[in-house]
Amino acid sequence: MNSRASAIPNVSVDNSPRVRSFQERIAALAERCLRLEIETWPKPGLVSHIDTGSHTDMDADMFRRSASVLRPYFAEMVGAGMRDESMSILRKIGLRAERAMLHATGGVNTHRGAIFGMGLLCAAVGLREGGHADSQTPLGLNVSRRWGKEILAGPRLPDSHGEMAGSRYGAGGARQEAAQGFPCVYQIGLPALHDAARLAPGNPEAVRVQACFALIAVLEDTNLLHRGGLDGLRFAQQAAQDFLDQGGVGHTDWLGRAEAIHQAFIERRLSPGGAADLLAMSLFVMELEEEVVL
Repeated sequence: MNSRASAIPNVSVDNSPRVRSFQERIAALAERCLRLEIETWPKPGLVSHIDTGSHTDMDADMFRRSASVLRPYFAEMVGAGMRDESMSILRKIGLRAERAMLHATGGVNTHRGAIFGMGLLCAAVGLREGGHADSQTPLGLNVSRRWGKEILAGPRLPDSHGEMAGSRYGAGGARQEAAQGFPCVYQIGLPALHDAARLAPGNPEAVRVQACFALIAVLEDTNLLHRGGLDGLRFAQQAAQDFLDQGGVGHTDWLGRAEAIHQAFIERRLSPGGAADLLAMSLFVMELEEEVVL
């Protein structure tokens, strides 16, 4: 058992009496990070506690219900990692989680990408706790080493918007991101969170906004490709990069500028759901691996 994993419960994880096991504590953190993503505004085109972005079929309360119902499945993922289970076992847990999500939302896909990405990170935490992975190796790299080949070889989801957009435009999507060890989390999300903490000290919501823009600027988000094609993706990436180039949340009028971009995304019905998932995952990794709480 590694010392870092054993210290995790001391890092802003729900330690109330109803949360007892290691698996439940990690799952509580995963749920918290999904909720933090929702409590972030303005995120271009995305649902938040303020508005529904480019969506007419979902709102913040639906996302909160979805995050809550996923919590026991994240705990199962941690346990599966502790037992060093194969990707086929993780996939079965994920499919049950997806059914629970759809039941809670009336058939709306709120967190399919998060079930996949956050679930794998939870399983990687379990690998460490079970002694199957080095405690100093990043969680994403452990995902890649243990399950990367199985992720790429796994069954496709023909009804998935991400799969369809990826096939049409040649984007790797969530599957490739996971198989490569979540480079967007480690190379984009985490550095952006750190940079934004210096730009907007004492304003954790602004920090999350900055990280979201940073992810949108570089990610070949299959959600954007599905809704807007290549033109929509390029518009989104350029708008996000312009925001960052002009100082991001360090600009005196950052909020007005971010809201204007948010409205532009809504007018084009663009929604970078992949970036939203990666934001939550970046928060999760930051808290677990760097013991930084936002």
